[in-house]
Amino acid sequence: MPNTFSISGLANVLYIDLSNETSKVVERQDLHDKYLGGTGVATMLMNEGSKEGTDALDPVSPVVLSIGPLSGIFPCCTKVVSVFRSPLTGEFGESHAGGRLAMAMRFAGYSSIVITGRAKRPVYISIHNNDIAFKDASSIWGLSSTTDIGKILRNVEPNIGKRSIIRIGTAGENGVRYASVNVDTYRHFGRLGLGAVFGAKNLKAIVVSGDGEIEIPDKSTYSNTYKKIFSNIVETDLMDKYHDLGTTENILPLNELNGLPTRNLQQTSFEYAETISGENFADNYLVRKISCAHCPIGCIHIAMLKTLFAPLHEYEVKHISYDYELVYALGTNLGILTPESVLELIDRCEQYGVDIISMGGVLAWATEMSMHKRFTTGETMNVSLKWGDVTNYLRAIDLIIESPNEFYSALAKGVVFASRKYGGDDFALHAGGLEIPGYHTGVGNLVGLTVGVRHSHVDNGGYSIDQKAFKNNLSDKEIVDLLIFEDDIRGVLNSLTICLFARGIYTYDTIIEALAAIGIERSEEELIELGRDIFMKKYELKRKFGFDLDDVRFPSRFFETASTNGMIDEARVQNVLSMYKDRRWSTGKT
Repeated sequence: MPNTFSISGLANVLYIDLSNETSKVVERQDLHDKYLGGTGVATMLMNEGSKEGTDALDPVSPVVLSIGPLSGIFPCCTKVVSVFRSPLTGEFGESHAGGRLAMAMRFAGYSSIVITGRAKRPVYISIHNNDIAFKDASSIWGLSSTTDIGKILRNVEPNIGKRSIIRIGTAGENGVRYASVNVDTYRHFGRLGLGAVFGAKNLKAIVVSGDGEIEIPDKSTYSNTYKKIFSNIVETDLMDKYHDLGTTENILPLNELNGLPTRNLQQTSFEYAETISGENFADNYLVRKISCAHCPIGCIHIAMLKTLFAPLHEYEVKHISYDYELVYALGTNLGILTPESVLELIDRCEQYGVDIISMGGVLAWATEMSMHKRFTTGETMNVSLKWGDVTNYLRAIDLIIESPNEFYSALAKGVVFASRKYGGDDFALHAGGLEIPGYHTGVGNLVGLTVGVRHSHVDNGGYSIDQKAFKNNLSDKEIVDLLIFEDDIRGVLNSLTICLFARGIYTYDTIIEALAAIGIERSEEELIELGRDIFMKKYELKRKFGFDLDDVRFPSRFFETASTNGMIDEARVQNVLSMYKDRRWSTGKT
């Protein structure tokens, strides 16, 4: 018989110790009653498991994977939150992934998985309901392709159609500080280096599946609420952008508005933007769209790359997922002119399992340094980086993953480490140690990246606040108000592991209705307070790991290149930052 569990009772935390190859399940209703799930519960579990004086790659540093009470029950509640200490920044790390993992965890009966220790040999963890196994991964350790690893595990693990397979490539094995974890081929825990943490733990992969059944307390109320939410997703235009062109729809508007970082933010528009636009990708390269489990949107856009490998029309065909951030990072940011070249670079990064935004930031900085002749040919191993040179970029990616010398080892540690060693920190573009995403829109974006708990554009959507400012000339106070509002509501959304593409669907009213339909009562005031509390708990961890908002410094390039809202004044940024800190903590200190 399958496992059966109630909605409110799904509070099982699976603790896994790799060092001893043991596991246990503990019901943590205390955490779920207060923090619901997702990022809130994961943050508290991370705080419980973190020890003073240990760094990100220490075996005792935990990795936490968490879902929420709506996972597998309402559409677009598809994410899994991972919380860990980032080997890239040294502080709080959080990454979200879609795919089938949330559904698999739900039906296996686990709200969270906490992983500590280091295996004595390369292993992968096989989780099928209550059956937890530690399996030898020596034969797949060192394989350069995350795609091949997935194929191998699909052939040896049961429960086809119900399982999720997450894995690292050689980037994670080799300790590249921005290595990612591949989730079901086309999704990722991308940012901040979770793949390197897996590698340090000798953990190659995790396979999760389950056949549990969920007991809904009031099926009629649930059904009516579900239909309402589903209708808003598929029968209105709120989600059309994500299904049609996907996020690559952003390329031409941002280019027109001078908000598209180009050639390491030396420009904010790209003369070949139309060539690598979402429209051109869709018209000439898109072959299909797929969805995460229990999502009707179909926002994952897959392109076909056909390359000639022998005479007489002998082709290799690859299917490669693309989106705006990838096309920016390995396209406009590197001066790449064609979709084929962008797809080649994306595919190379995907095979190794490395965060593409960070890789693009590192390569862009290195290109500018190289063109200023700041490196010797011996250091670069005769790789001469120039804007648009896809051949040398592909070679540089190989060498960063291999790290055969001190130079490439520095690049594997991120743009902050590399610039401190070799110089060029004035154009080493990062916020809080994390290479920047594809927006240069104004004060809201720059402050938003700085204060965000993971220094990500999805923490508070500062770039979209700048777009409002472009139309309505927002005051500094209004920018701060909007940043704080987004900080808090996204804490709630991420505790429910709702995809942020659906944030326009899941307003506070809708969240309250969805929770009530499964027997969880919350008011808007309680949810707002929850979001604030989660934010503060994350900042407690950030401070514990050494982050101090008063110590933040900005690369001067941010203030030398015009944004969507014109030149950014550093004094104004500091003023908005000070206002933000006063609002958040009632003092100038964090």
